[in-house]
Amino acid sequence: MTLPLDRLPSARADALAGAYAASVAGARRRGLALLALLVVLVVLAGFAAEVRPLTLAENITNFTAYIAQIVPPLTLANLGGDLAAWYWGLPKWLALLGETLLMAYLGTLFGGLAAFALCFAAASNLVRSRAIRFGTRRLLEVCRTVPEVVFALIFVIAFGLGPMVGVLALAIHTAGALGKLFSEVVENIDMKPVEGLTATGASWVETVRFAVVPQVLSNFASYGLLRFEINVRGAGVMGFVGAGGIGQEFLVAIRNFYYSDVSAILLLIVLTVIGIDLATERLRHHLLGREAAR
Repeated sequence: MTLPLDRLPSARADALAGAYAASVAGARRRGLALLALLVVLVVLAGFAAEVRPLTLAENITNFTAYIAQIVPPLTLANLGGDLAAWYWGLPKWLALLGETLLMAYLGTLFGGLAAFALCFAAASNLVRSRAIRFGTRRLLEVCRTVPEVVFALIFVIAFGLGPMVGVLALAIHTAGALGKLFSEVVENIDMKPVEGLTATGASWVETVRFAVVPQVLSNFASYGLLRFEINVRGAGVMGFVGAGGIGQEFLVAIRNFYYSDVSAILLLIVLTVIGIDLATERLRHHLLGREAAR
């Protein structure tokens, strides 16, 4: 039972009020100290990274001027002709965009299969051997730490130019990223089915197949779709290092100052990514909704 302050003895009430005020003041001082530390760290980081706000403010007009240059002249009187001139290379660009999507699809597929094969060995609730878990997790870390572009550059030197380079680079990075996410999903499963199958003498593979996979499959699919979205963007960049796709044509347009082509290809990529994002988002929500209904 608690008493209001006005019913406590005055000395006790004053002591409690003073302690509360001291606690509030201490929390405020700690908050201000943390804020000051954050500001100092931001300033130091900006200084080390040579971030110059004045230079940014002085040259921001160059960026807006470039945007104005790549926007084609469109008139209502001749809108059809202007659009046809703007997208003069649409058949070629669509073919290259399809190549980019296939690179992203194959990279996601192969990387997802590798992640599926490795994630169970990285889960602490399924594998008791520290050596196996340690080796698998370090392998996944290496795969996802090295950027896709670095892998692509290495493969270009080894195999030459072409879409295969992009597929391999995306697949390796995808395996590392999805392997990490998949293993975390596995570590959060309900262990009762696993314990039940283990008690009946089921092998490790059988336990994973019948007790683990049914619990994680929808989450795996959701993460796989999200990774496909990311890989579509990554596949576009792969062309910058000679891995084919729409990115290579985009780089050519930028280097040769084909301003209208730059905006046309950029808009095509943006619309494609938006469409994929919307479609995969609906599919992910559908899969997660079915999992929640269970």
